[in-house]
Parts: sequence; structure tokens; C-alpha cells
Amino acid sequence: MQKVYIETTIPSYLASRTSRDIIIAGHQQITLEWWEKRRNEFDLYVSQFVLKECQRGDQKMAEERMKILSGMSELALVPDVYLLAERLIDDGPLPRKAETDALHISAAAVGGMDFLLTWNCKHIANAEMQQAIRKISHGAGFEPPIICTPWELLGERAYVEG
Repeated sequence: MQKVYIETTIPSYLASRTSRDIIIAGHQQITLEWWEKRRNEFDLYVSQFVLKECQRGDQKMAEERMKILSGMSELALVPDVYLLAERLIDDGPLPRKAETDALHISAAAVGGMDFLLTWNCKHIANAEMQQAIRKISHGAGFEPPIICTPWELLGERAYVEG
């Protein structure tokens, strides 16, 4: 089975109340659809970074997010994860303030993930940054995951059924 790194926005959208913002509400619905229809077709992984972010905020919502993540495999945070993240910031497209985003990308790359699933389109699922992320990852000896949103990982079902 292909391996998917579940970034923090995925359990956050699954656990939250439906937003009044039409774009966010759409993202929440697509995430739920992917979760219900496709997640069992993949091996799902998280990192300590996801777990820490999901434990923040409202206790009830944090518990719900952690419940969603239960049973997922956790990637080991070996030194290469931190080294690649530093390169993504120092030599690449990510700003210092996006350190956790760089850590998500590097954890997925070092961990050998096929996909990194996220709604963070500012620093992670950003088409303008992909070339630099690939170049830096390859230079460090890692194959970066395909970074995508749940909409993109719905497969052809999104176009046949939707």
C-alpha cells in the first residue's frame, strides 16, 4: 500500500464544526469524503509534530483530533529530518517562520512517504515551492512525497461521482 503522511490540517478539518466560510466548509467536506472513501486504501502516518499541534487549543477538540489520529504509525524523527528541514529554510523556499511546515515536509521525505496530505497551501501544498523542495530533497538524498490536498487524492472518483 502507498504511504500517506497526514499533516495537521487534516484531523483539524475532520474534528471541527462546519465553517461558515464557504471555502473552508468545502475543504472540510472534501476531507471528510476522502477520509470515508479512500483512507483505508493507504497506510497512514503522522509525526510528533502533528501530534503536538493536534494537542493544542480547546481540550475537547484536541481530544477529538487525537482520537482521529489513534492507530496511525508514527515516523521516527531521526537527525536527517532536522537537517533536511533546515536546508528547506536556509537554501529553499520556506521562510524561518514556517519551520514546522519544513519539518512536516522533511519528516515525510525522510520517512519515505508517497504522499503528504494537507490543506496548508501557503507553505506546503504550494506549486511555486515544489521545484525547490524536490531539488533540495534530492540533493540531500531523499525522494520528496507528492504533496497534495484531499481533493487531489480522491482520484478519478472526484470526477466520476462528484
